[in-house]
Amino acid sequence: MKKILAVDLDGTLTDSRKEITPRTREALRKMQEAGHVLALATGRPVPGVMPVVRTLELEKSGGYAIACNGGVLIDCKTGEHIYEKTLPRELVAEIFAFAEELGIGIYTYAGPGIVAGSRHDEHMEYAAAINHLEIFHPERPMDLVAEPVTKCMGTVPEAHALEIAERLRERFGDRVTVLRSEPFFVEMIPAGTDKAEGIASLVERLGMDRRDVIACGDSFNDIAMLEYAGLGVAMANAQESVKEVADVVTLSNDEEGVARVIEEYML
Repeated sequence: MKKILAVDLDGTLTDSRKEITPRTREALRKMQEAGHVLALATGRPVPGVMPVVRTLELEKSGGYAIACNGGVLIDCKTGEHIYEKTLPRELVAEIFAFAEELGIGIYTYAGPGIVAGSRHDEHMEYAAAINHLEIFHPERPMDLVAEPVTKCMGTVPEAHALEIAERLRERFGDRVTVLRSEPFFVEMIPAGTDKAEGIASLVERLGMDRRDVIACGDSFNDIAMLEYAGLGVAMANAQESVKEVADVVTLSNDEEGVARVIEEYML
């Protein structure tokens, strides 16, 4: 029976060096040849997921990319953006201003790369590195944000992340979804958006059922898709709250856990 493998990237499909091992690539190739569907489900923006699409040659073999925590769904073979949810520019300006009040780092993906507020930290540098983008700190950030954007990212001390997330929810109410990916990131995306919604849209498009989905993840923003999937798989390196909602726990990303899942449940 055909399955959809919805797999997170950082901490799940990629190892600690941000690489996909030969064994994992071969498992992905075999599962696609067997008729299964690959969906990369990541918090990365579109520019950050496309290098992985090219590495796996999904422009040839097919598959889907769910970027921005479910805000964008892309057909990798055709390049079509099946849908894209965005935050209006006016709301982005509000978010940036409130982040400055809170004293946290804030940035979004727009224009030339990563457009950030006044603060700079190593978490922004981490995002810039994995997405292959440059960071800009203009005096007036909105001058570089000409279009609606897919998400805003707050960088916070891990010890205060829950408190900051709650402050953002109180301030912006039902206009945004506030979630965490890494312990030091607080993300703001269009209301009602998460990875589960992106996968549900793909399931409907393919005429399949949520029971046909195997989802693999390691972080807070993977919880919704693991709960949605017929089989939710947490990596051994996952946050404890992710393991709690998973149906099974596989090997870590450095032990090729995704390859293990494919070999055990799909081939």
